[in-house]
Amino acid sequence: MKIVPICLLFVLSILAQPSRAQSGTTSVPEANPGRPTVSTPATLTPVGYLQFENGVLFAEDSTEFSKRIGVGQVTKLSVLPRLELFLQSEPLAISRSRDQTAVHEGEVFAGVQSTVFVGDQSRPTVSISYVRRIHTSVAPELDVGTFRQSTSILLSEDLHGFHFDTNGILAEQVQGAVRRAQFGQTLSISHPLGKFTISGEIWHFSQPFEKGNTVGSLWAVSRALRKNLVVDAGFNRGLTKTSTRWEAFVGFTYLLPHRLWMVRHGSEL
Repeated sequence: MKIVPICLLFVLSILAQPSRAQSGTTSVPEANPGRPTVSTPATLTPVGYLQFENGVLFAEDSTEFSKRIGVGQVTKLSVLPRLELFLQSEPLAISRSRDQTAVHEGEVFAGVQSTVFVGDQSRPTVSISYVRRIHTSVAPELDVGTFRQSTSILLSEDLHGFHFDTNGILAEQVQGAVRRAQFGQTLSISHPLGKFTISGEIWHFSQPFEKGNTVGSLWAVSRALRKNLVVDAGFNRGLTKTSTRWEAFVGFTYLLPHRLWMVRHGSEL
Protein backbone atom coordinates (compact mmCIF):
# COMPACT_ATOMS: atom_id res chain seq x y z
CA MET A 1 0.00 0.00 0.00
CA LYS A 2 3.02 2.30 -0.34
CA ILE A 3 4.29 4.28 -3.29
CA VAL A 4 7.37 2.00 -3.62
CA PRO A 5 5.60 -0.47 -5.99
CA ILE A 6 4.68 2.43 -8.29
CA CYS A 7 8.30 3.60 -8.42
CA LEU A 8 9.40 0.04 -9.15
CA LEU A 9 7.02 -0.15 -12.11
CA PHE A 10 8.43 3.11 -13.52
CA VAL A 11 11.96 1.64 -13.23
CA LEU A 12 10.82 -1.52 -14.99
CA SER A 13 9.31 0.48 -17.85
CA ILE A 14 12.60 2.35 -18.34
CA LEU A 15 14.97 -0.59 -17.97
CA ALA A 16 13.01 -3.20 -19.88
CA GLN A 17 14.57 -3.65 -23.33
CA PRO A 18 12.89 -5.10 -26.42
CA SER A 19 16.00 -7.04 -27.50
CA ARG A 20 14.60 -10.46 -26.57
CA ALA A 21 11.33 -9.63 -28.28
CA GLN A 22 13.18 -8.68 -31.48
CA SER A 23 15.45 -11.72 -31.48
CA GLY A 24 12.95 -13.70 -33.53
CA THR A 25 12.19 -16.21 -30.77
CA THR A 26 9.63 -14.09 -28.94
CA SER A 27 7.08 -11.58 -30.18
CA VAL A 28 5.84 -9.04 -27.66
CA PRO A 29 2.08 -8.47 -28.03
CA GLU A 30 0.48 -5.05 -27.85
CA ALA A 31 -0.67 -3.50 -24.59
CA ASN A 32 -4.45 -3.15 -24.14
CA PRO A 33 -4.89 0.07 -22.12
CA GLY A 34 -7.91 0.44 -19.87
CA ARG A 35 -6.93 4.00 -18.99
CA PRO A 36 -7.37 6.92 -19.17
CA THR A 37 -11.11 6.75 -19.92
CA VAL A 38 -13.78 5.84 -17.36
CA SER A 39 -14.95 3.14 -19.78
CA THR A 40 -13.23 -0.24 -19.54
CA PRO A 41 -12.63 -2.09 -22.84
CA ALA A 42 -14.42 -5.41 -23.29
CA THR A 43 -11.27 -6.91 -24.80
CA LEU A 44 -8.75 -8.58 -22.49
CA THR A 45 -4.97 -8.35 -22.14
CA PRO A 46 -2.77 -11.00 -23.83
CA VAL A 47 -2.79 -14.32 -21.98
CA GLY A 48 0.08 -14.81 -19.54
CA TYR A 49 1.42 -11.23 -19.65
CA LEU A 50 1.26 -8.84 -16.71
CA GLN A 51 -0.04 -5.39 -17.61
CA PHE A 52 0.42 -2.34 -15.37
CA GLU A 53 -1.69 0.81 -15.69
CA ASN A 54 -0.34 3.68 -13.62
CA GLY A 55 -1.19 7.34 -13.37
CA VAL A 56 -1.55 10.52 -11.36
CA LEU A 57 -4.85 12.42 -11.19
CA PHE A 58 -5.33 15.99 -9.97
CA ALA A 59 -8.86 17.13 -9.09
CA GLU A 60 -10.32 20.32 -7.67
CA ASP A 61 -13.62 21.82 -6.54
CA SER A 62 -15.59 18.84 -5.24
CA THR A 63 -18.24 18.49 -2.55
CA GLU A 64 -15.69 16.56 -0.42
CA PHE A 65 -12.47 18.51 -1.07
CA SER A 66 -11.03 21.61 -2.66
CA LYS A 67 -8.01 19.86 -4.19
CA ARG A 68 -6.93 16.23 -4.44
CA ILE A 69 -3.98 14.34 -5.93
CA GLY A 70 -4.16 10.56 -6.28
CA VAL A 71 -1.71 7.95 -7.55
CA GLY A 72 -3.56 5.07 -9.17
CA GLN A 73 -2.36 1.59 -10.10
CA VAL A 74 -4.08 -1.32 -11.85
CA THR A 75 -2.46 -4.72 -12.43
CA LYS A 76 -4.09 -7.07 -14.96
CA LEU A 77 -3.40 -10.69 -15.88
CA SER A 78 -5.39 -12.83 -18.31
CA VAL A 79 -5.12 -16.44 -17.16
CA LEU A 80 -7.28 -17.79 -20.00
CA PRO A 81 -8.24 -16.37 -23.41
CA ARG A 82 -11.61 -15.31 -21.96
CA LEU A 83 -10.74 -14.70 -18.30
CA GLU A 84 -8.82 -11.77 -16.81
CA LEU A 85 -7.99 -11.00 -13.17
CA PHE A 86 -7.12 -7.51 -11.95
CA LEU A 87 -6.20 -5.57 -8.82
CA GLN A 88 -6.89 -1.83 -8.52
CA SER A 89 -5.37 0.38 -5.82
CA GLU A 90 -4.54 3.96 -4.91
CA PRO A 91 -1.27 3.88 -2.95
CA LEU A 92 -1.33 7.61 -2.24
CA ALA A 93 -4.14 10.17 -1.91
CA ILE A 94 -3.38 13.77 -0.85
CA SER A 95 -6.40 16.00 -0.30
CA ARG A 96 -7.03 19.54 0.92
CA SER A 97 -10.25 20.73 2.51
CA ARG A 98 -10.98 23.72 4.76
CA ASP A 99 -7.27 24.70 4.72
CA GLN A 100 -6.28 21.27 6.05
CA THR A 101 -4.17 18.75 4.14
CA ALA A 102 -4.59 15.01 4.66
CA VAL A 103 -2.48 12.14 3.35
CA HIS A 104 -3.96 8.65 3.13
CA GLU A 105 -3.73 5.45 1.17
CA GLY A 106 -6.74 4.84 -1.05
CA GLU A 107 -8.99 1.85 -1.38
CA VAL A 108 -8.14 -1.50 -2.98
CA PHE A 109 -10.40 -3.51 -5.29
CA ALA A 110 -10.04 -6.98 -6.79
CA GLY A 111 -11.96 -8.04 -9.86
CA VAL A 112 -12.51 -10.51 -12.67
CA GLN A 113 -13.56 -9.92 -16.28
CA SER A 114 -14.81 -12.57 -18.69
CA THR A 115 -15.49 -12.35 -22.43
CA VAL A 116 -18.96 -13.57 -23.43
CA PHE A 117 -18.79 -12.89 -27.18
CA VAL A 118 -15.66 -12.31 -29.25
CA GLY A 119 -16.33 -9.55 -31.74
CA ASP A 120 -15.93 -9.60 -35.51
CA GLN A 121 -16.92 -7.32 -38.39
CA SER A 122 -20.63 -7.70 -37.65
CA ARG A 123 -20.82 -7.72 -33.85
CA PRO A 124 -19.00 -6.16 -30.86
CA THR A 125 -16.93 -7.89 -28.22
CA VAL A 126 -19.05 -8.33 -25.08
CA SER A 127 -17.70 -8.98 -21.57
CA ILE A 128 -18.96 -8.98 -18.01
CA SER A 129 -16.99 -8.03 -14.90
CA TYR A 130 -17.30 -8.20 -11.13
CA VAL A 131 -15.34 -6.02 -8.69
CA ARG A 132 -15.15 -6.30 -4.87
CA ARG A 133 -13.59 -3.85 -2.42
CA ILE A 134 -10.97 -5.55 -0.23
CA HIS A 135 -9.59 -2.50 1.62
CA THR A 136 -11.50 0.58 2.83
CA SER A 137 -9.94 4.04 3.12
CA VAL A 138 -10.97 7.27 4.86
CA ALA A 139 -9.58 9.37 2.00
CA PRO A 140 -12.20 11.67 0.41
CA GLU A 141 -13.63 10.29 -2.82
CA LEU A 142 -14.39 11.80 -6.20
CA ASP A 143 -18.02 12.54 -7.08
CA VAL A 144 -18.64 8.98 -8.30
CA GLY A 145 -18.11 7.82 -4.71
CA THR A 146 -16.97 4.40 -3.61
CA PHE A 147 -18.69 1.04 -3.71
CA ARG A 148 -18.52 -2.30 -1.90
CA GLN A 149 -19.12 -4.36 -5.01
CA SER A 150 -20.13 -3.79 -8.61
CA THR A 151 -20.96 -5.67 -11.79
CA SER A 152 -20.71 -4.35 -15.35
CA ILE A 153 -21.46 -5.27 -18.92
CA LEU A 154 -18.88 -4.01 -21.40
CA LEU A 155 -19.02 -3.65 -25.18
CA SER A 156 -16.20 -2.75 -27.58
CA GLU A 157 -16.32 -2.38 -31.36
CA ASP A 158 -14.39 -0.83 -34.26
CA LEU A 159 -16.53 0.96 -36.82
CA HIS A 160 -15.46 3.15 -39.78
CA GLY A 161 -12.06 3.91 -38.26
CA PHE A 162 -13.43 4.72 -34.81
CA HIS A 163 -13.17 2.56 -31.67
CA PHE A 164 -16.14 2.45 -29.29
CA ASP A 165 -16.18 1.33 -25.62
CA THR A 166 -19.41 1.48 -23.65
CA ASN A 167 -20.20 0.19 -20.13
CA GLY A 168 -23.34 -0.33 -18.08
CA ILE A 169 -22.59 -0.49 -14.36
CA LEU A 170 -24.55 -1.53 -11.27
CA ALA A 171 -22.80 -0.92 -7.93
CA GLU A 172 -23.64 -1.22 -4.23
CA GLN A 173 -22.85 1.82 -2.11
CA VAL A 174 -22.89 1.60 1.69
CA GLN A 175 -23.14 4.20 4.47
CA GLY A 176 -23.20 2.56 7.88
CA ALA A 177 -25.98 0.00 7.77
CA VAL A 178 -27.69 1.62 4.77
CA ARG A 179 -27.14 0.21 1.28
CA ARG A 180 -28.09 1.86 -1.99
CA ALA A 181 -27.84 0.87 -5.65
CA GLN A 182 -25.80 3.06 -7.99
CA PHE A 183 -26.20 3.03 -11.77
CA GLY A 184 -23.63 4.19 -14.28
CA GLN A 185 -23.27 4.47 -18.04
CA THR A 186 -20.20 5.38 -20.10
CA LEU A 187 -19.46 5.87 -23.79
CA SER A 188 -15.93 6.41 -25.09
CA ILE A 189 -15.00 7.03 -28.74
CA SER A 190 -11.39 7.11 -29.96
CA HIS A 191 -9.72 7.69 -33.30
CA PRO A 192 -6.07 7.58 -34.43
CA LEU A 193 -4.53 10.85 -35.58
CA GLY A 194 -1.00 10.31 -36.89
CA LYS A 195 1.07 8.75 -34.12
CA PHE A 196 -1.52 9.71 -31.51
CA THR A 197 -4.98 8.51 -30.51
CA ILE A 198 -7.64 11.04 -29.49
CA SER A 199 -10.42 9.95 -27.12
CA GLY A 200 -13.66 11.64 -26.13
CA GLU A 201 -16.06 10.31 -23.52
CA ILE A 202 -19.33 11.11 -21.82
CA TRP A 203 -20.23 9.33 -18.56
CA HIS A 204 -22.97 9.39 -15.91
CA PHE A 205 -23.34 7.92 -12.41
CA SER A 206 -26.23 8.24 -10.01
CA GLN A 207 -25.46 9.50 -6.49
CA PRO A 208 -27.93 7.57 -4.32
CA PHE A 209 -27.01 9.15 -0.97
CA GLU A 210 -26.86 12.69 -2.37
CA LYS A 211 -30.03 12.08 -4.44
CA GLY A 212 -28.24 13.54 -7.41
CA ASN A 213 -26.33 12.63 -10.55
CA THR A 214 -22.75 13.24 -11.62
CA VAL A 215 -21.94 13.66 -15.31
CA GLY A 216 -18.59 14.33 -16.94
CA SER A 217 -17.00 14.97 -20.33
CA LEU A 218 -13.50 13.49 -20.69
CA TRP A 219 -10.91 14.20 -23.39
CA ALA A 220 -7.55 12.47 -23.68
CA VAL A 221 -4.62 11.85 -26.00
CA SER A 222 -2.36 8.79 -25.97
CA ARG A 223 0.65 7.54 -27.88
CA ALA A 224 2.28 4.12 -28.15
CA LEU A 225 6.03 4.59 -27.63
CA ARG A 226 6.40 0.85 -28.18
CA LYS A 227 3.90 -1.92 -28.77
CA ASN A 228 3.85 -2.65 -25.05
CA LEU A 229 4.21 0.92 -23.70
CA VAL A 230 1.50 3.58 -24.10
CA VAL A 231 1.53 7.03 -22.46
CA ASP A 232 -1.55 9.23 -22.00
CA ALA A 233 -2.77 12.57 -20.69
CA GLY A 234 -6.07 14.42 -20.57
CA PHE A 235 -8.74 16.17 -18.55
CA ASN A 236 -12.32 15.74 -17.37
CA ARG A 237 -14.94 18.47 -16.91
CA GLY A 238 -17.81 17.95 -14.46
CA LEU A 239 -21.18 18.95 -15.88
CA THR A 240 -23.48 18.97 -12.83
CA LYS A 241 -23.35 20.89 -9.55
CA THR A 242 -22.45 17.71 -7.62
CA SER A 243 -19.65 16.79 -10.06
CA THR A 244 -15.98 17.45 -9.43
CA ARG A 245 -15.37 20.59 -11.48
CA TRP A 246 -12.01 19.75 -13.06
CA GLU A 247 -9.75 16.69 -13.25
CA ALA A 248 -6.42 16.37 -15.06
CA PHE A 249 -4.39 13.19 -15.41
CA VAL A 250 -1.25 11.70 -16.88
CA GLY A 251 -0.07 8.08 -16.91
CA PHE A 252 1.11 5.06 -18.84
CA THR A 253 0.24 1.44 -19.61
CA TYR A 254 3.07 -1.08 -19.67
CA LEU A 255 2.82 -4.73 -20.73
CA LEU A 256 5.67 -6.75 -19.24
CA PRO A 257 7.38 -8.19 -22.36
CA HIS A 258 7.92 -11.70 -20.98
CA ARG A 259 5.12 -14.25 -20.59
CA LEU A 260 4.82 -15.72 -17.11
CA TRP A 261 4.15 -19.23 -18.44
CA MET A 262 4.16 -21.12 -21.72
CA VAL A 263 0.96 -21.29 -23.75
CA ARG A 264 0.34 -24.10 -26.18
CA HIS A 265 0.06 -23.13 -29.82
CA GLY A 266 -3.50 -22.23 -30.74
CA SER A 267 -4.74 -21.98 -27.14
CA GLU A 268 -5.15 -18.19 -27.45
CA LEU A 269 -7.63 -18.38 -30.30
